[in-house]
Amino acid sequence: MRFRGEREQIVAYGKKLVTSGLTKGTGGNLSIFDPDSGLMLISPSGLDYFHTLPEDVVVADLDGAVVEGDRKMSSEYRMHAVFYKNRSDINAVVHAHPPYCTTLSCLGWGIPAHHYLVALAGQDVRCAPYASFGTAELAEVTLQAMVDRYAVLLQNHGMLCGAESLAAAFYIAEEIEFLAGVYYRAVSIGKPVLLPPEEMCSLQRRFQGYRQQPRKRAR
Repeated sequence: MRFRGEREQIVAYGKKLVTSGLTKGTGGNLSIFDPDSGLMLISPSGLDYFHTLPEDVVVADLDGAVVEGDRKMSSEYRMHAVFYKNRSDINAVVHAHPPYCTTLSCLGWGIPAHHYLVALAGQDVRCAPYASFGTAELAEVTLQAMVDRYAVLLQNHGMLCGAESLAAAFYIAEEIEFLAGVYYRAVSIGKPVLLPPEEMCSLQRRFQGYRQQPRKRAR
């Protein structure tokens, strides 16, 4: 089986989407891009994460043509592929429906620089305008809203994070949901104090290379 390591990662992190409280049921999706082959591996559509096997993970090109697998790929494949086509710094994408991020997205709010960890995603986290799920329009507005960022909220939908690895993208997703919860609580009782842009720039530089990268696994 090709891409065994990547397939196993998607299976493992799919389960973590649920156990970490980032989604419910079969909501959300994950993918990994292999730059050498130009192919992405993406979670299947509508399959329970705890019943997903490595062979259920779909291998496809960036135009949505299935190369390996007999499962239907996630309906959001365009929202993954658009980053692999346009962002050389992103090789993995996590999309989920965590409660606090989704709550803010339903208000059309982003997440401002209220906490230093926001710098993991960039200067702030924008909220992309609404577009129907699974469409090319949603992929495009998501890409544009995440320029110079590693996370974005999707209006009336959820959130998406991207990074150089699936482990890094998932880490950002967990932290952004935590920060969304902090911001939700802060605005409920007052006006959060925001960090200045120059401090956020400094923090972004300090976070570069902060996370140790996992060793590549043999296929």
